[in-house]
Amino acid sequence: MELVYFMIMLALLEYVAMAALVGRAREKFGILAPTMTGHPDFERVIRVHLNTLENLIIFVPAVWVFGSYVSVLWAAILGVVFVVARAVYAIGYLRAAEKRSIGAAVTGLVDLVLVIGGLIGLALAIL
Repeated sequence: MELVYFMIMLALLEYVAMAALVGRAREKFGILAPTMTGHPDFERVIRVHLNTLENLIIFVPAVWVFGSYVSVLWAAILGVVFVVARAVYAIGYLRAAEKRSIGAAVTGLVDLVLVIGGLIGLALAIL
């Protein structure tokens, strides 16, 4: 399971980096907390951060269960795909909102595979 834990920590590190981008954007555009709107470039940075949080809520428990009941190796591989997809999503979204689609779609697919696969693996272990 160490590979799975490593991917979870890598995904969390990526999220911390996105949080730092929000802080930099607040400073750059003069947007003081708790304000969540303002310059469109700031709003894209904050959406990248918040959307990644929304996906981490699915990813972390799903990759953990998948790794425990289906396959550690495949959980780790899907973890790599998740982290790369979030980076692709972030880079695209920061350039222009319409360029986030590929990263968002791959992230959604990984989440879906992990949730359904983990649910099936857990169900088979219970039965």
